[in-house]
Amino acid sequence: MPLFVFTMINNEDFAKRLQIIIDYYGESASSFAEKIGVQRSSISHILSARNKPSLEFILKIMSSFPEVAWHWLIHGTGSFPSTEIKSTIKTTVQNDMGFDSDVKKIIKEDVVNDKVIERIVIFYADGSFKNFQN
Repeated sequence: MPLFVFTMINNEDFAKRLQIIIDYYGESASSFAEKIGVQRSSISHILSARNKPSLEFILKIMSSFPEVAWHWLIHGTGSFPSTEIKSTIKTTVQNDMGFDSDVKKIIKEDVVNDKVIERIVIFYADGSFKNFQN
């Protein structure tokens, strides 16, 4: 993609989209910075619209969070999480995951209605459990 794209980024709009991503994953700015491998000050400067994001910064977000669509992150067009990811989730839910039909129906309805599933806990008969947190 040509470099001129980055000069056309609206700092304030990008900062809002970055905050949406951070909130979506329930991260703090510090933990988000750690996950993508940048300094906390980089996040702070971008969130305050002081600095524009570098290509490296954007690529780090994209590689750490595949649900983020390029065009949405850069230009605000499209959706977040990306439609492709939503489609993958729908397909996974429709396939037999070992859930009964009631659980599949609830998850599918939430995904279709753009609800964000924050946490799923699976309890096993032996008393153990798995916690999946978004």
